[in-house]
Amino acid sequence: MLCQFVVPLDTLDNYNYLRFCIYIFSLNSFFALLHCLHLLFSIYSIMAAEVYYQAIGTLQSHSYLNNLNHHQKHQNNLVTLVSRDFISSNGLSTRRSNCTGQRNCSVIRSLASQTSVVDPVLSPSRSNAGDTYKKSTLILIRHGESLWNEKNLFTGCVDVPLSKKGIDEAIEAGKRISSIPVDVIFTSALIRAQMTAMLAMTQHRRGKVPIMMHNESEQARSWSQVFSEDTKKQSIPVIASWQLNERMYGELQGLNKQETADRYGKEQVHEWRRSYDIPPPNGESLEMCAERAVAYFRDQIEPQLLSGKNVMISAHGNSLRSIIMYLDKLTSQEVISLELSTGIPMLYIFKEGRFIRRGSPIGPSEAGVYAYTRRLALYKQKLDNMFQ
Repeated sequence: MLCQFVVPLDTLDNYNYLRFCIYIFSLNSFFALLHCLHLLFSIYSIMAAEVYYQAIGTLQSHSYLNNLNHHQKHQNNLVTLVSRDFISSNGLSTRRSNCTGQRNCSVIRSLASQTSVVDPVLSPSRSNAGDTYKKSTLILIRHGESLWNEKNLFTGCVDVPLSKKGIDEAIEAGKRISSIPVDVIFTSALIRAQMTAMLAMTQHRRGKVPIMMHNESEQARSWSQVFSEDTKKQSIPVIASWQLNERMYGELQGLNKQETADRYGKEQVHEWRRSYDIPPPNGESLEMCAERAVAYFRDQIEPQLLSGKNVMISAHGNSLRSIIMYLDKLTSQEVISLELSTGIPMLYIFKEGRFIRRGSPIGPSEAGVYAYTRRLALYKQKLDNMFQ
């Protein structure tokens, strides 16, 4: 705002009038200059702020890219597969986490050391902008033929070992996944699934030893501790859970399948075996089996996959069908027609919050069976280089 003065002109002579005019002009110029400087300062402040925030954004972008590159380098370092925390005190809790159907899952913790095995992981489907996805692999194997499979008996939750053919199937399954990374193994509480997992891992090229985790009691955890860090690094934890058991066939368990069909009729037996929500007498339906198996998968297995761990599940026809129903989003009608052969592994890639099936290997060898991802190809190449 320029200065204005009201002065009686008849009080000034010519000389003083001239001086007064120069004074007023100078004063107005001074205020005009201040006004201009204020405007320039405001403009430069805005420009400086823009440059500042652009610089911050650039730094954040560089930091994000560096973190991403570091993450990718870490993911590609596939030789070091087993976290020490997994074997810490040889005990993993089976406490259920607060996990919802949105895959926002929590942790499994080591009971003895109370150290976190898996940090809390935000589901990729609900992650913030800028978060990176962790890729992982999931291997599903139905146990090899059991002695009761061989005799055509209903087995269910009866704990029956593998037959000779089942042992061969488990070993062959191991050959087919010998170049796929495995960080942790989940099995049912039944011996045929555990035998399949153990025998399969004897064929793995990495040569790590599967070790059963014992959480039955504090003494079991204490007595099964491993105290060598080098040994821990060369081990793979195996976690057994009854929730992955075969569905319980009730009063059919131990009966011959053909004799049961002759007694009750083929249609009735087929309904017990292949319907989704009709259980056999005093047994479980597939729906009931799915409730426990899928809940366990969400609570205990999916957090491992979300954290980047590579998981193998060795279980049974119906518990695996239930999990596949969840992974592939099958309907109840689609899942009842799903057939799983004994000793045949199935591979899934967990990527960007989705499970992508890579096929079921049915060939005589690993070659040509899997459409390898770049990550798996790099892992296989590292194994090739290690064992040349």
